[in-house]
Amino acid sequence: MKVADTEKSDSSLIKEKSRLLLDRIKTKSQKNNVNDALNFSIKMHHGQKRKSGLPYVSHCIDVANKLIDWKMDHTTVISALLHDVVEDTSVTLDDIKNKFGEDVALLVDGVTKVENIAFYSKQHKQAENFTKLFLSLAKDLRVIIIKFADRLNNMETIQYLSSKKRKEIALETKEIFVPLAHKLGMAKLKWELEDLSLKCLDLRSYNSIKKKIETSARLNEDILNNAIRPVKKELKSYNIKSNIFGRYKSISSINRKIIKSNKKFEDIYDLYAIRIIVDKIEECYLALGIIHSIYPPLQDRFKDFIATPKTNGYQSIHTTVLTKDNRLTEVQIRTKEMDDTAEVGVAAHWLYKGENEIGEFDSQVSWLRDLLSIIDNENSEPEEMMNLLKIDMFEDEIFVFTPKGDLIKLPQNSTPLDFAFSIHSDLGFTTVRTKVNKKLVPLSYNLKNGDIVEIQTNKKQTPNSGWLKFVKTSKAQHAISKYLRKIEFEESIKIGNQILEKSFRKMKIFEKLSDFKKSYADIGYESIEKMLSDVGRGGVTVKDLVPKIFPELNAIDTKENDEHEFIDSARSDFDGINLDGVENIVVDYGKCCNPIPGDDVIGYISRGRGLIVHNTSCSNISSFSNKEDRIVSVNWNMKKNISFRAKIHISCLDTAGVLNDIADIISKNNVNIIDVSTDVVEGGLANIWIICKVKSKEKLDFVINDILKIKNVDSVQRVHE
Repeated sequence: MKVADTEKSDSSLIKEKSRLLLDRIKTKSQKNNVNDALNFSIKMHHGQKRKSGLPYVSHCIDVANKLIDWKMDHTTVISALLHDVVEDTSVTLDDIKNKFGEDVALLVDGVTKVENIAFYSKQHKQAENFTKLFLSLAKDLRVIIIKFADRLNNMETIQYLSSKKRKEIALETKEIFVPLAHKLGMAKLKWELEDLSLKCLDLRSYNSIKKKIETSARLNEDILNNAIRPVKKELKSYNIKSNIFGRYKSISSINRKIIKSNKKFEDIYDLYAIRIIVDKIEECYLALGIIHSIYPPLQDRFKDFIATPKTNGYQSIHTTVLTKDNRLTEVQIRTKEMDDTAEVGVAAHWLYKGENEIGEFDSQVSWLRDLLSIIDNENSEPEEMMNLLKIDMFEDEIFVFTPKGDLIKLPQNSTPLDFAFSIHSDLGFTTVRTKVNKKLVPLSYNLKNGDIVEIQTNKKQTPNSGWLKFVKTSKAQHAISKYLRKIEFEESIKIGNQILEKSFRKMKIFEKLSDFKKSYADIGYESIEKMLSDVGRGGVTVKDLVPKIFPELNAIDTKENDEHEFIDSARSDFDGINLDGVENIVVDYGKCCNPIPGDDVIGYISRGRGLIVHNTSCSNISSFSNKEDRIVSVNWNMKKNISFRAKIHISCLDTAGVLNDIADIISKNNVNIIDVSTDVVEGGLANIWIICKVKSKEKLDFVINDILKIKNVDSVQRVHE
């Protein structure tokens, strides 16, 4: 097709899309405002194309249409038409403010990505953009509604991107946008985004379930109609107007059930549900009684979310019954207003007060205050920030009570510790014991609906890493992790300072230590504490830093072979080898096993090299079996009350608090840490090498065994090089 023909085709497409959009705007004044924004967007995006080849502005129109579907106001629709002009064209926020008003500028700014600053990684950029997005919600909740519409359209047209990019966007959608849509009660959006994510991340499972649904649709339609028919008849006899229909659960939720229950598609009974929509709340309960009079209910599968709505605002009655053909079927009963809220959530009744803070949003978004408070005061690495933004997504909730009768909503299987943190972080930090229904229970106890929870505190109590093993809520997990990171930071500063002082003494430049510490900013650190922590955690070595501040010392000891340095320093603490009481013997050490003090050793008298010392566990010892006359008993010639150096290698997951836990165990065993170095490898794994001084091999074995018990530690070995 010629360029002129393509432009003509694009122009026709945009005109038709524009006409259809404007036809959906109610009043004349609103239509004029939307039309102004539409023409401005078309003009500014002129010549820009999407990966599909369509004009870029078609995406902006599609996003605006979705917002009209969600019954959003015309200011939000205008903002959607302009949501990419600041990011992708020469238009500024001031231009938007002057032409379309402050509200529109605020919304456009909220969805505009952070640019024009130096990002040191892709994760850093992602974290900054999402932090900005979430903080924008404090000013206007409509920001996230526009972002949802934008993401949904991008996911619907994602097939035009590269495979790598598709998976990156789908994973981000699954981990952040899906849980957020769930939290805001936007069930239909959540299902759509989750299904589209599954289609990108696991196409085989998506297609398999989709095909099975289509294959069994006719049969299940007959089953549902047979179950609905007597209910519809009975409701009519009570003059209850109702809309009754059956619907399949989403592909992604079916896939989740298959994985969770380890069952086949054919073995899952609750693949679909019957929904009954009535006019009034009292008719919901009348309908429930009618259903139970026709079909026997399962007592443990009844939930009244009308009396106690979910935290995302969802209201409905759920009951599972046994139909005439012996099939377990879920029935959902709600009013029309509840159904609208269940489908589009906060978009159905968003509250905007024009304030510069969240203000008094309804309980549906009360959790947002906590999240924003944490983000606003957080100073974390990008990876930690992204974990924080991956909001809890729990399908099932429980309702528990304080001793005064206040209702607290928590995810299923939450613990008393989650309960404490949900009230206040300080309460969680100082929790020592808990009572449920006036009986003492462990902090890890799984709470149940209706439990009355009492928290007992002690100001001396502090969190420990063991708490992370059983708490369920992100609020509790974040508060505990942040506290442990603080402790680890403080501990790494102490270790870093020790390493720094010992290294400067060893390099015979101790008099320069004070100047070195004052020069932290010259090597890119925000504070002396950050530098010491980096040294203490093994993120950088002293030998790497010294030449940057003192270039003239570039050659001092910095090229020494670290492999032999440790072995030599370990042996230097002892007076060599003792053979039958004879000291100061000239010996050589087996290169095959590199024995060091603390090892059980044996001597071999060689021809030419004299006495060679090996580990008793050395594999080469077996080759000396026919030369037993040359094997002699030797031991280390120990100085009085001296400890020996040992180097241990720890392989573990790179998680917050793990270094602190390791250092804590070593310290409690009265073992002195001399040096620490770390290396984080791909996949979130970390290698930690620690050189320490111990009194005996037995003590070292004890320390190693204790470190092995730490969560996320895979292996601990003593090494010689």
